[in-house]
Amino acid sequence: MVGRIGRRRAVAHMNRLAAQAGLRVGQAVAHATALVPGLVLHELDAAGDLAALQRLALWAQRLYSPTVAADPPDGLVIDATGCAHLFGGEEKMLIDIRDRLTKAGLSVKVAIADSWGGAHALARYSPRPIFVVPPGALGRELHPLPVAALRLPADLVQALAKPGFDTIGELEATAKGPLAHRFGFEPIRRLDQALGREREPIEPVLAPETLRASRVFAEPIGAPETLARYLCALTVELCAALEAAGLGAKGLDAFFFRVDNRIETARLGLAAPSRDAARLAKLLCDKLETIDPGFGVDRMVLAAPGAEPLAYRQDDALGGPASADLSGLIDTLANRLGPEHVYRLASADSDIPERSVRKAPPLESPAAFSWPIDWPRPTRFFPRPEPIETVALLPDQPPAAFTWRGVRRRVRRADGPERVFGEWWKADAELARTRDYFQVEDEGGERYWIYRDGDGEDAATGSQRWFMAGVFG
Repeated sequence: MVGRIGRRRAVAHMNRLAAQAGLRVGQAVAHATALVPGLVLHELDAAGDLAALQRLALWAQRLYSPTVAADPPDGLVIDATGCAHLFGGEEKMLIDIRDRLTKAGLSVKVAIADSWGGAHALARYSPRPIFVVPPGALGRELHPLPVAALRLPADLVQALAKPGFDTIGELEATAKGPLAHRFGFEPIRRLDQALGREREPIEPVLAPETLRASRVFAEPIGAPETLARYLCALTVELCAALEAAGLGAKGLDAFFFRVDNRIETARLGLAAPSRDAARLAKLLCDKLETIDPGFGVDRMVLAAPGAEPLAYRQDDALGGPASADLSGLIDTLANRLGPEHVYRLASADSDIPERSVRKAPPLESPAAFSWPIDWPRPTRFFPRPEPIETVALLPDQPPAAFTWRGVRRRVRRADGPERVFGEWWKADAELARTRDYFQVEDEGGERYWIYRDGDGEDAATGSQRWFMAGVFG
């Protein structure tokens, strides 16, 4: 990619093969083409790249955190505070980000650190594609990296290299007074930001069409009741804007800008679009217990990203029974317990019992379960089938007795087998797999659903072991 540095055309970006050929960023185009004959050149579209990066930031904001910003020219910065646990931890969150962007055709390196500058440096200059810095270890991980990782201008990096400052560790070990006298305060500021000694605010990206309400305070506020009062006022203002646009909020993001350049955020998810100011304000105020105002908040912003069309609904004019609206209850439970803990069970198209049930959004229309009518299913399924020991005649006879959880049970009645084949279209390993299910009743009248993994004869069809799949009520 060719851009301009002053009046000359120079290499602005390049792929891995170009770097292996000996080219470097900032090199004159004439020199680069002389070194590598047949070099493919494209004019750099800096404005288009920045617009694409902003769109990518909006995508990440919807999925990962309310505080996401573009980190030009080629990165995103995400404040993962309070968000990583939703993905099972910081490393799993990074893996999810990498996998999604890789599927979109992008080459990705990701890092989590205690500071924006630290994560920026590790994501670009560490050889590891996924890097999670343990708390308190940021300095140790940054010291071996080159000075260029501190987001310094190229000419300043070259100036620091002349007296021998090649790594961040060497710069950190130098007295700051002479360093500032010779090179200015920029290296010290970037060093403090990378090591977390100076806070660097992340101004979250918002789409131009996103409806929002904001309030700037002449004096910082921090009392919980004061924050709640202004948050309610912003909610009323935002709901009025939503009503004027005929929209309803599917989620709300509240940003609290602190006087120490830190931004506290609260995200509210809704089961259905809404612009009920009273209900939304109550849900938002419940989130205030997670907000640390520090030395005070001097600005608040409330935004409704991804608002959806919402129209008034007329009740039955003849006085018939109105359908119950559970969205308020679902919103309260989801924002207290976490959205991953509130769901509806729905049927899935699969003959394998463990795969025949899926988690669905709470307000999804319930559908009849696609289980066979002739073969009833137990009222209680086990998340994972439990192994049992059996005495059985192969291949088609039910067991005469079985031992489950240390208790031996003699079978009095049995029905089966019901054969279920593997889903060969999902995995080649299931091409020959089969299961034989039996409904059995023991001498005490208890009924169980057990199965044999395989057809009882061919080892390719399964392990031929028996398992407890569920219990009838």
